[in-house]
Amino acid sequence: MFGFRSVLDFADADFRGRGLLLLFIALSAAFLVFGGLQARESVLVYKSPDCDCCDRWVGYLRASGFAVTVRDTADMGAVKARVGVPRPLASCHTAVASNYVIEGHVPNSIIGRLLKGNPPIAGIAVPGMPQGSPGMEGPRPVTYDVLAFDRIGVTTFYEQID
Repeated sequence: MFGFRSVLDFADADFRGRGLLLLFIALSAAFLVFGGLQARESVLVYKSPDCDCCDRWVGYLRASGFAVTVRDTADMGAVKARVGVPRPLASCHTAVASNYVIEGHVPNSIIGRLLKGNPPIAGIAVPGMPQGSPGMEGPRPVTYDVLAFDRIGVTTFYEQID
């Protein structure tokens, strides 16, 4: 009984093992190609140490998968001037991600598209603090615009949020 049948059993086991290995390799490759293991985007957020809505926006970004570093500062005007935020677009916090400036309560989906699309702009902004934007949740959300700006401060429409 030990002879021929045992050899076939070992051959079947070896074939099944190779088949499982090939399946694992194929699934792993598909997982990587189609975005299963994406590197977390790093976002550096400058904010006032006493701003609750900034804290909520940071939490929102972290919950969305961004790797957020926070720098509390009392002089947000200097930060905005240094990174090139046009004054009319100012909000309460300023972020930098992959050489782009993100001003205010910008939704995570728009940040993700910005970073993947790599457009020739300096940054995007949600001016002011619109009710219903991330970090500014409330009972009466409003429609608001996300604006793009370049290095010299020229502003253009980027996207509307309903």
